[in-house]
Amino acid sequence: MTRAFGIVGTGVIAAIHADAISLLPDARLVAVTDVAADAAAAFAAAHGCPAEPDLGALLARPDVEVVCVCVPSGLHAAIGVQAAKAGKHLVVEKPIDVSLEAADRLIDAAAGVALTVISQHRFDPGLVELKRLLDDGALGRLVLGEASTKWYRAQAYYDSAAWRGTYAMDGGSLMNQGVHYVDLLRWCMGPPAEVTAMCSTQAHQIEVEDTSLAVVRFASGAVGTILSSTAAFPGFPQRLEITGTGGTVTVEDGRIVRRALAADPGPAAPASGADPDRSAAADPAAVDVASHAAQLADLLDAVDTGREPAVSGQDGRDALEIILAVYESSRAGRPVTLSS
Repeated sequence: MTRAFGIVGTGVIAAIHADAISLLPDARLVAVTDVAADAAAAFAAAHGCPAEPDLGALLARPDVEVVCVCVPSGLHAAIGVQAAKAGKHLVVEKPIDVSLEAADRLIDAAAGVALTVISQHRFDPGLVELKRLLDDGALGRLVLGEASTKWYRAQAYYDSAAWRGTYAMDGGSLMNQGVHYVDLLRWCMGPPAEVTAMCSTQAHQIEVEDTSLAVVRFASGAVGTILSSTAAFPGFPQRLEITGTGGTVTVEDGRIVRRALAADPGPAAPASGADPDRSAAADPAAVDVASHAAQLADLLDAVDTGREPAVSGQDGRDALEIILAVYESSRAGRPVTLSS
């Protein structure tokens, strides 16, 4: 059975969703909409589907089963709630929204449909293998986790749309770019107990931060660091390193570049990341579509089997809670305790 998708918002990330849908044999894109009618029309023409005049028209289509929410972050819940009330399954771009209150509204509204929040890197080959090693206990008791997103965005990126670089609609480098590896760090290390952080705006004319640094104490007793920046020219691979009493695994841009296990040292994995000139480190449009497609396929399987998607709305909320704790700690100049 072919599942029909609609996309709300036809900006940069929408093209990744459209390409991901096209990779799935049992899915097709049937409609898009955007408040910018010309942008929607051009996008629809490029992807061979109609552009609906507004959200209501798209949600009224009986053939649309799944809606990809690709609008500015501060509108994710507002759009997602309407789609959920219309009975549509949801793919919401990261972050789930910019406040916990909005995230909770969306999760509550989606109780009767399937909801996944984009964290496509959980489906990267290196992360799948790392999680398997963790679940098998190959790294022993966890000691240290490090998540690093040192990317570069020129001022023109923030100037390209009025909502970029704002608290209400976007958030800073951690909320927008670093969120992926915040999610991965929590996925691997477990729930955090306390965050101590410092944020600053170093290289851009924006109201939010472009550089964040945090120390995390996890409920397990392990510790970790989070680094996120869009001021690191020319942009570097995203990096996740997990250390336990039994060894260390380092992942860069979704690939394991070092695996050193006490029980099975083996050779270090060769570094084989993406071309840095065509990676998201420097280009927001250069996203690997395969992992997005894998997450969409997981959602469809969840719909068919009645299970929860591998990346749930609660997972999106958990990552957001850490990010907001980082911001709060930086503002208050003190550690912040997390409830999760």
